[in-house]
Amino acid sequence: MNLTRRMILTLPMLATGPLGAQESFPARPITLVIPSVAGGILDTIGRIVGRSLEPLGQAVVCQNVPGAGSILGTDVVAKAPADGYTLAVVATSHAINPSVYAKMPYDTARDLAPVTHTVNLTNLLVISPAVQVNNLQELIALAKRRPGGLTFGSAGIGQSNHLSGEMLRTAAGIDIVHVPYKGSASAMNDVLAGHISMMFVDLLSAMPHVKTGKLRVMAATGLQRSASAPEIPTLHESGLTGFNGNSWLGLVSRAGTPKPVIDKLSAAVTLALRDSAMRQRLIAQGVEPVGGTAEEFTSFLEVESKRYAAAVAAAGIKRE
Repeated sequence: MNLTRRMILTLPMLATGPLGAQESFPARPITLVIPSVAGGILDTIGRIVGRSLEPLGQAVVCQNVPGAGSILGTDVVAKAPADGYTLAVVATSHAINPSVYAKMPYDTARDLAPVTHTVNLTNLLVISPAVQVNNLQELIALAKRRPGGLTFGSAGIGQSNHLSGEMLRTAAGIDIVHVPYKGSASAMNDVLAGHISMMFVDLLSAMPHVKTGKLRVMAATGLQRSASAPEIPTLHESGLTGFNGNSWLGLVSRAGTPKPVIDKLSAAVTLALRDSAMRQRLIAQGVEPVGGTAEEFTSFLEVESKRYAAAVAAAGIKRE
């Protein structure tokens, strides 16, 4: 039995709520807003998530709306009807933005309804080969000997890899200098060229350069080793206990969307993510599927929002 047919047969058992609501939704195509340019990791995974909804019986139309740290795309959903027909992929920035921006066009808690936590993305702390160390402890020791002598790049002030660098600074008790860029690609180019010392970057982007020796990996950012690269130790196990710099993606709808609709959407995505072929496909791209209920994602977002609010405050970032 193929994946699509298995999904269709299993969904009625997973979804909850009045039978009528389950049967009537969806009655027309679903729009999935992806708040990034085409071709990036968010776009790639977003489209995979979109396809996981197709067994519900309607087309899923992906719409790229990049800009303002995902705010522009998410705002489309925040102002859409609360019927489940307009969804958005959200990333770690969804939990960070309220602590960075004083004025946003929507309230993340009031205007948006969590649907499901789709995937976690492992990030790596990578260094330029010009930095002559062999592991994280040697890197920390070098930074302590040379206060302000090492630099780390990021996709910009308040971006997740900036905050990971700030968390490294605090956890290790080191003085490293932040160099913000307009996007991670530009930052990584300068790490490759030896213009800056290090950065946090997603595994998929880093590994081709690691394999050719142009970048060196110090550690991965999760609390557990990544299934995509189990040979790479974590910062947590390498002495920075509790360090977590993983990124993630999730799915949201407009607040007020009926619970049976939310449950049906989360069940469809979760079922697809737990398919063994889908799981292996994602892991091969440095992505670990999660899934789960809307309630679980809501609790996760609350924890992440508090964690990043503390990181923003510790970094001295003022809300704009």
